[in-house]
Amino acid sequence: LGVPRRDLVLLDLDGTLTDSAPGIIACIRYALDGLGLPSPDDAVLRTFLGPPLAVTFGQGLGLPPDLVDAAIAKYRERYHDVGLFENAVYPGVEHLLGVLGGQATLAVATSKPTYSATLILEHFDLAGRFAFIGGADLAGERHDKAAVIAHTLEELACRGITAPVERTVMVGDREHDVLGAARHGIDAVGVLWGYGSADELTAAGAVALADTPADLPPLL
Repeated sequence: LGVPRRDLVLLDLDGTLTDSAPGIIACIRYALDGLGLPSPDDAVLRTFLGPPLAVTFGQGLGLPPDLVDAAIAKYRERYHDVGLFENAVYPGVEHLLGVLGGQATLAVATSKPTYSATLILEHFDLAGRFAFIGGADLAGERHDKAAVIAHTLEELACRGITAPVERTVMVGDREHDVLGAARHGIDAVGVLWGYGSADELTAAGAVALADTPADLPPLL
């Protein structure tokens, strides 16, 4: 593995550090069933993984605004007790974090609520690898990736951790990671072991793509 040249590395969670698809898909089905709505097949649902839940249920699944909040509430009924841990760390990620953490400050920036993200990372004994775990708030006021990145950078600064934008990088598997980072003038590297595609990430403006965790450090 190579040595990163960035001082601050922000990492997405779902589709980047852990494969959370089984739990998320099961909880989406639970929510749709609870509302008496049909569910697409797994292949279709996988294309909705990564964005905030409001985007998944609204834009992705086409629910009207008055049902989106109800769907999110049903989703969380199952997610916080069961779905949260229907999850696995991608092979190679623990070693990757060891390599990156020896050369740069690491932080999480995820559209998942901070509460959930913290529980997951603690469950897999990864929480201690990060200077801060930045996520969405349960009230839904901070849910898009640009807002999460802003929150993460602000909280890091409060801890005395800062880096110029050219020495900061966002790592994620979906276009939302790339576009959210761009709002702050931050480069993004896309990873291809998650839920996005090379075409999606390149079109969004990713400066590089990593096929595997071992490929990531040299790109930073």
